[in-house]
Amino acid sequence: MTDPRPRALLLDRDGTVIDDIGYPRDPALVRLRPEVECLGALRSDLGYRLVLVGNQSGVGRGLIRPDEAAAVQAEVERRLAAVGVGLDGAFFCFHRPDEGCACRKPRTGLLRQAAQTLGLELRHSVMVGDKESDVGAGRAAGCATVSYGPVAHPSADASFERWSDVAAWLRARG
Repeated sequence: MTDPRPRALLLDRDGTVIDDIGYPRDPALVRLRPEVECLGALRSDLGYRLVLVGNQSGVGRGLIRPDEAAAVQAEVERRLAAVGVGLDGAFFCFHRPDEGCACRKPRTGLLRQAAQTLGLELRHSVMVGDKESDVGAGRAAGCATVSYGPVAHPSADASFERWSDVAAWLRARG
């Protein structure tokens, strides 16, 4: 049965949903992480909204043009849809790290923007990411946190290297 509370999986993009290739400019280089198709079932079976939240400072640094960033994101969404994963939203911080903005993870502005825009309850949501800044943002926003990938971040509620293990943990939580 689907939980009626509006909750989301807040997903870092690079290194979590797609392979991290640095500052992505070329849509042809987009590769989904193994087992990412598990997200589709979490959305339909458990009622999680799927939302990307990511730092993309390459735009602010002038390494990526805004149109290149948009093309990469469109390809991410196309590839996810091809494996049955639809996104409910995508929110990005394009600022340089030295700008001190409120939206760059580990600050919570990006997560709060997603929550406000989509009507989410952050305390019922889960932040999943491969970096300590992802875990820190989720924790500071009141979310449960999952460290995804080969480096386990000790401040996370759970750490997994496979999407199927993330899915099993989320199913056990209800």
